[in-house]
Amino acid sequence: MKKAIVMTLCAAMAVGMIGSVSTVYAADADIASDDAIKKAADEGWEIAVVPKDSTNPWFVRMDTGVKEVADETGVNCYQIDTGTIDATKQAQLVEDLIAQGVDAICVVPVDMESMDSTLKKAKDAGIVVITHEGADLKNVDYDIEAFSNEGYGAFIMQNLAEAMGEEGVYTTMVASLTNGSHNEWADAAVEYQKEHYPNMTLLEDNPRVESDDNGDTAYNVAKELIKTYPDLKGIMGTSSFDAPGVARAIQELGLVDKFFTSGTGMPADNAELLKSGVIKSLTLWDPAKSGEAMVDLACKVLAGEEIGAPVNLNVDGYTEMNFREGSETVLEGQGWITIDADNVDDFGF
Repeated sequence: MKKAIVMTLCAAMAVGMIGSVSTVYAADADIASDDAIKKAADEGWEIAVVPKDSTNPWFVRMDTGVKEVADETGVNCYQIDTGTIDATKQAQLVEDLIAQGVDAICVVPVDMESMDSTLKKAKDAGIVVITHEGADLKNVDYDIEAFSNEGYGAFIMQNLAEAMGEEGVYTTMVASLTNGSHNEWADAAVEYQKEHYPNMTLLEDNPRVESDDNGDTAYNVAKELIKTYPDLKGIMGTSSFDAPGVARAIQELGLVDKFFTSGTGMPADNAELLKSGVIKSLTLWDPAKSGEAMVDLACKVLAGEEIGAPVNLNVDGYTEMNFREGSETVLEGQGWITIDADNVDDFGF
């Protein structure tokens, strides 16, 4: 009874936090017809989804996807967290779920090392463990990634190339030169450009710059680059702060439709930039879909289904998942999306 009250309060808080930007969201129709989902509902298996921090709009959106699966299929799944990004508190929450004897735990880890040892306890207790953005974890049944780094980098380049008219000089921006995923995206984008857009050229003198994962830094770096390199026509961003920061510089310098940027970005934060045409598009993956996919995979494992590629999780972007090269646990989809002026209001996060 106490748990039911807590979950009701959490649901009410989440709805309040989404507020006026929320949009109607429905789980993918195919998920309701999945045999494992039906069995999970019949058996009453309990599936807990543990995000980094559900007060963050990103994870509020993930909660929306998890709730829709529960509402539309009858699966006993829910999202629960500590209310703050804290690796120690997240690990303790997972310990509590292990003690409660839930059937499956789905985690977006704050810290890989501390979470891995905790998830071993879950595995030892016979609990199914599914993670997202946890490809380096060892003590899991499976980890779900929305895409391969190579695929996502190529996707960002496609969007930048379209904005630039597939010609001109560009450079790449990352949070830092030590950020693994950002640099992998940028490397893949450059390789894709070389193969598909011969009239585009990577800036030889400064092929990669850093934003420190900060919009103001991205803005200032972009202004300096534009001043220093008159032939520069575009900047590809990777951090969610890069392209929006560059867009501010474009707008301030009066270079709309003359200088271009694309990269990862949040819909609600950048709606006005997209609608004004300062940015033609941003790229992202939908955390609601990630939440759905984790629950579906947990149900399949609980039902004893063999997980063989390609894996269909009945969620857009996660219908033809393949194992990452050299891995037997990391599954990669094609969950990237383009956000533009026409659809930016559809996401609600």
